[in-house]
Amino acid sequence: MTDVIRKSPHLELVASNPIESFRWRMHDFPCNIARWNYHPEYEIHLIRESTGKAFVGDHIGEFGPGCLMAVGPNLPHNWVSDLAPGEIVRDRSVVLQFDPAQFARAAEVFPEVTEIVPLLNDWHRGFQFHGETARHCATLMERIGKAQGFHRLLLFLDLIRRLAQSSERTPLASADYVPSLDQDAPRIIQKVMSYILENFKDTVSLSEAAEIAGMSESSFSRFFKKNSGNNFVDYVRKLRVSHACKILSETDMPVTEVCFEVGYNNISNFNRHFLAERGITPSKYRRTSAEKFSAEVSE
Repeated sequence: MTDVIRKSPHLELVASNPIESFRWRMHDFPCNIARWNYHPEYEIHLIRESTGKAFVGDHIGEFGPGCLMAVGPNLPHNWVSDLAPGEIVRDRSVVLQFDPAQFARAAEVFPEVTEIVPLLNDWHRGFQFHGETARHCATLMERIGKAQGFHRLLLFLDLIRRLAQSSERTPLASADYVPSLDQDAPRIIQKVMSYILENFKDTVSLSEAAEIAGMSESSFSRFFKKNSGNNFVDYVRKLRVSHACKILSETDMPVTEVCFEVGYNNISNFNRHFLAERGITPSKYRRTSAEKFSAEVSE
């Protein structure tokens, strides 16, 4: 597990090219730009390889190849792949970033662009796209990297239009999430997040996390809430339930064993927490996932 997991978000400076209206790049994981960060540009992020955990605002979820997400301006985010020590995933992600003000300026010249602007404003919480939207737009993301000039711009506009108008999407950050963009927050939060991710399958405790941070428990609780959008207990619960979802959808492991695998020692607590997070029981989640997979395969 990489040490660069989650910390006070880093302000990423997105370098612009005067002959391009947006930035497209592909990067490995780990790399120095794959970290908990934010920027004033919109970002569309396609995972090409590996599985892992997505952090967008106060959202914690799982990702795999083909996962397509969009985040709005100044929304902290990071995608952390599950890797063995020393492992590197080449060309893991395709990332596209653009200035939202461009569409407002373009609408002054091309009135048709006006219909896109309010739809883009909905992206402030971030979205994960699904179904045909995700599949088609993933292909567009790849094609944009190979295109040049006016053709490149046309593909970009097609991508934005399809994403902005799609109903095949799930919001990520909570509606009331307010990011902490304090660059002076102690970097020790990164060690705390590493501790949680490395130990959530067994035992994690607020007291130990506070000790790692060098704070009292009360001070650490406030600090953690400010920098993650969740209190400590909720964060661990979300992480465990998210990992349980991955196991339930990808394996036939009995629910009781899943409970222990993700750090619970009481099936009643596991079921209650899972229901609180997902709105359904673990068993029903597994059935729903199987039905969804069968439907996608038959398409």
